[in-house]
Amino acid sequence: MRPLIVVSCLAVLLSLGACGPKLPSGVNGQALDDAVANAIGSPSTCVLVAQASDGKLTYRYGSNTVCARSINACDRPGLTTAQTELDLSRSKGAVRTASCDTAEGASRGVAWAAGPLPALPGKADRKMVYSAFMEGPEALSGREAKLRLEQAFARAGF
Repeated sequence: MRPLIVVSCLAVLLSLGACGPKLPSGVNGQALDDAVANAIGSPSTCVLVAQASDGKLTYRYGSNTVCARSINACDRPGLTTAQTELDLSRSKGAVRTASCDTAEGASRGVAWAAGPLPALPGKADRKMVYSAFMEGPEALSGREAKLRLEQAFARAGF
């Protein structure tokens, strides 16, 4: 009975892993995670990258819980999520940077960056969009988060 349980658990874990975002061939996932972590990473950072055509997620940095958070939109009233900003980036194709305080006394802030993934030599046809936020006491400005994140994508060959 015990081997059956182990095999069942392994099958479930493998199937869950197969459902996650799939990076394009030739992109090293660990190198990309490291580059993003060094650029804007924190426990409260989320980065989503998807195909512009159908919204299929190709990369996520940050946990599902972090990426599902509703945070101040900063440049318009109300709250927003990384997925909402990714969808807006897909539909409008516009670049967005914003930042604001998320706590009284400016003790915490959020930086938003979203837009088309910059083309790299030899990869101009990939047509992807991204959305990212970093929230916390050391959040950058939205413009700085965008610059650092796009440099991280390029360093990782993404």
